[in-house]
Amino acid sequence: MIRCRWPTLAWAAVMAIGAAGCSERSAHDPFALMEGQGIYQAECAACHGAKLEGQVKGQKNGPTRPPDGKRPASPLDAAGSAWHQPRQALAAIVKFGIVPPDAPPGDMSEMPAFAGKLTDTQIDNVLAWIESQWPQEILKQRAEMLKQR
Repeated sequence: MIRCRWPTLAWAAVMAIGAAGCSERSAHDPFALMEGQGIYQAECAACHGAKLEGQVKGQKNGPTRPPDGKRPASPLDAAGSAWHQPRQALAAIVKFGIVPPDAPPGDMSEMPAFAGKLTDTQIDNVLAWIESQWPQEILKQRAEMLKQR
C-alpha cells in the first residue's frame, strides 16, 4: 500500500516558495515581516537598539548631541517620533541616510544610506516590521495624523 504524502509535499512546497525571493513579498506577509526583522537585527539594532529604543531613551525634548555634534540614533519605538512620519519619508531616510548632501544644513548623523545594499522592498519590509511593533493606539493616532496632512 502506498501512503499519501500530499500533506508533506504541500507543506514543503509552501515553505520553498516562501523562502525563495521573500524580499519580493508584500509588507503584510508574515515572511516579509520575518525578513524585515532579520534585516533590522543585522543592520539597524546596533544603533537603534534590539527593542527599537535608540540611543536617546527617556529624552523627551530630543537627543542631546555628544561633543562631536552628531545626532544619536533615534528611538524607533512608540516613545520615539518615527511614527509621526509617513512611510515614504522613513524609506527615504533609510535609503539615502541622514548624511550630506541629503541632511539638512548643519545636521550631522551616523545614519548611513542603505541604497545599493538593500532593495526598496527590503527597506519596506524593515519599516513594516518596525510598525508592527507599535501599539494599536499609536497606529490609530498615526493614521489620523497622516490623514490630516
